[in-house]
Amino acid sequence: MADRVTVIGWDGSPLTAAARAALGAATLVAGAAHHLALPEVPAGAERIRLGSVALAARRIAAHRGTAVVLADGDPGFFGVVRTLRAPEFGLEVEVVPAVSSVAAAFARAGMPWDDAQVVVAHRRTLRRAVNVCRAHTKVAVLTSPGAGPAELGLLLEGVHRSFVICEELGTAHERVSVVTSEKAADFTWRDPNVVIVLGGPAGPATTRESGWIAGRDPFAGPRGWSLPAEAYGGDLGEGETQLLRASQLARLGPRVGDLVWDIGCGSGAFAVDAARAGAAVLAVDSDRAACARTDAAARRLGVQLQIVHGTAPHVLENLPEPDVVRVGGGGAAVVSAVADRRPQRIVTHAATRDAAELIGRDLTEHGYGVECALLQSVELDTRAWTEKERSVAFLLSGVLPRRSG
Repeated sequence: MADRVTVIGWDGSPLTAAARAALGAATLVAGAAHHLALPEVPAGAERIRLGSVALAARRIAAHRGTAVVLADGDPGFFGVVRTLRAPEFGLEVEVVPAVSSVAAAFARAGMPWDDAQVVVAHRRTLRRAVNVCRAHTKVAVLTSPGAGPAELGLLLEGVHRSFVICEELGTAHERVSVVTSEKAADFTWRDPNVVIVLGGPAGPATTRESGWIAGRDPFAGPRGWSLPAEAYGGDLGEGETQLLRASQLARLGPRVGDLVWDIGCGSGAFAVDAARAGAAVLAVDSDRAACARTDAAARRLGVQLQIVHGTAPHVLENLPEPDVVRVGGGGAAVVSAVADRRPQRIVTHAATRDAAELIGRDLTEHGYGVECALLQSVELDTRAWTEKERSVAFLLSGVLPRRSG
């Protein structure tokens, strides 16, 4: 095992005395090509071109001597330190940090970033990174080959955003460009790069006077993850009750990185509640008035939604793949079409047992585990403790076996 392992962050500025001392004593140096070309790397040291960090960690673990790993930015922030410290390698590391590429990107843009979401986009996580960009007004994306600005722009089709693209930060080839998401695919971008994604109907989230937590403020907006009818204008429409909506949200569990379809969005209550949980939401309805109500509710409560006017199931064909889906209208035919797209979870409700059985059998045939509950709620006037309103519905949920990602 290596006698000593030092991880050095590099942001393009001159190396610190501690970094130069560690490099000068190194018998093995791992890093990208531009790191290994630094004049401070000893001529006699073994050199490892850093591709797979795990493979490099195995070679370092087997090395007898002093090892140095060079990495861009802060190596403890979505960097190599996590892999090197994994139990299977048994490495104890010392870290010489540098300014992270995210901090550098926002500095170049002249913007604060304590209110930004930060995501990493690899080929396997690109879709989730895009969903965060759909749902939030300020996102920093640490990209990778095949999951860069062009791919982000293409997958954000129909969602207008502004991109601040920072290429090769800290090098002589550094470049900062501002383009719209629609134009990002028209250019070739150099790696490595960071993309700051800004905008949305509510505007960039840059007006917060002071914060107490980085990223999205969990206490922004009214308290409660299922808001009362009054928050949505009072009348939610036929079949839409707060208790049913709360149960549907509990079954789906929308979260940051998810894409939620709300089919038959009606008043917009479910779509907005799901967006308030941090998920990206596509709200679908055949009624233009329902689309307008949903848009107004989203603006009033400060969340990002993409609204699609059209009739299901036909309108669903060209929508991006969902993680979870709520079917608020359309019945068994729409549920069946949704199940064909294989979201992890589906919820819907039915007014009668026969309708519930039909939907349940179809979900089972599609490979979903099905649960059904008869929900009955009675709202009481607490001034006289008399019944005000009664509602009954069959709540159905379908869950696929757990999938990765």
